[in-house]
Amino acid sequence: MNINILVFFIVILVIAFVVLALVTSKVGSSKHLDKNKFRSDWLKIEQQVDKDNQPSYHLAILNADKLVDKALKQKGFSGDTMGERMKSARGTWSGENNVWSAHKLRNQIAHETDVRISYDSTKTALRSFKQALKDIGAI
Repeated sequence: MNINILVFFIVILVIAFVVLALVTSKVGSSKHLDKNKFRSDWLKIEQQVDKDNQPSYHLAILNADKLVDKALKQKGFSGDTMGERMKSARGTWSGENNVWSAHKLRNQIAHETDVRISYDSTKTALRSFKQALKDIGAI
């Protein structure tokens, strides 16, 4: 009888350690960012911008915003929307107003018709998104 109880407790302990190891590895992996992948994705975004092609400005800003959101999600910031995740990341941003302005520009592109963005505004927004990625630790 004592051996059965001892075996039972050993089995329970092994199961508990396995479950703990699985939970810990999943939590840790959500906080890890593949910097090489983020750098590669960022370079593609920068290369999308063609000074003579205004639609390329929109595409670059939309993709940069998505990349920052992806990094926020992978770092485990809470929220159902990017705006909520950005709020939960307060204190992370070295230029909080800049990243918010860039995100608002993205929203303007996504939700308004006939939006015209200048090349300089595009470059400013991209600098802000790039700094946000650095602040998060993605690049």
